[in-house]
Amino acid sequence: MLIAQLSDPHVRPRGALYQGVVDSNVQFAAAIAAVNALDPRPDLVLLSGDLVDHGHDDEYAMLVELLAALEIPLLAIPGNHDEREAFRRAFTGQSWLPAAGPVDYAIGDRGPVRIVALDVTLPGLHHGIVSAEGANWLDAVLAEEPDRPTIVMMHQPPFDTGIPYLDLYSCREGRQLADVLARHRQVERVVCGHVHRFMQTRFGGTMLCTAPSTTTAIALQLRPDAKPASHVEPPAFLLHHWKKGTGLVTHFVPIGTFPGPYPFA
Repeated sequence: MLIAQLSDPHVRPRGALYQGVVDSNVQFAAAIAAVNALDPRPDLVLLSGDLVDHGHDDEYAMLVELLAALEIPLLAIPGNHDEREAFRRAFTGQSWLPAAGPVDYAIGDRGPVRIVALDVTLPGLHHGIVSAEGANWLDAVLAEEPDRPTIVMMHQPPFDTGIPYLDLYSCREGRQLADVLARHRQVERVVCGHVHRFMQTRFGGTMLCTAPSTTTAIALQLRPDAKPASHVEPPAFLLHHWKKGTGLVTHFVPIGTFPGPYPFA
């Protein structure tokens, strides 16, 4: 099973630039085209939050227009830049979308890998939290299919990255999540967005990785006094490849046109 993960497109109203610098809409369209062009084509696309930049209806209208080009089934969660009810309106009619409350759901009919979405966002705030209710929900949902390979998708990652201006807005109470995951060995990967960088770490007895943004890269600065900064690096996405007997392998895929292919490997 092939699963593409796009994250943090920060879609803006038509003609507006992200942070006045980057055409995030054009870059998201390029990401969608790159995913559509993969051979073999992914079975599923995950969109792990910050779909739009300010949570406004005109941004979601632009998002819906851009997603119309995606030729692969999609699952999404909100991020801290999303507005939960506007997000819900944008995806009205999707079978995976809960009618109210956090956007938590489990989908097992898209292939051998089950997807469990855990909404850790807090409306109006930029950090996330694993609440007791969320941890209990996740524990019960994972217990339903203990032998099914599973990906848990969330937005803010529940660990310190070492980048000071990112760690202010991490997902708090990560210990609760780690304790749940440690009881459910079928979780192949926890996948997050939010940090606009690829990172990976061991967490709760499994692997956790974060996806790059399709828009900008937050600067990798590990000094404790570093000031917030971003770069316009080549955008990218993740491709998760699950195979029986191997498990889940995650690939980092830059978006763009590059020299090659050359006849060597």
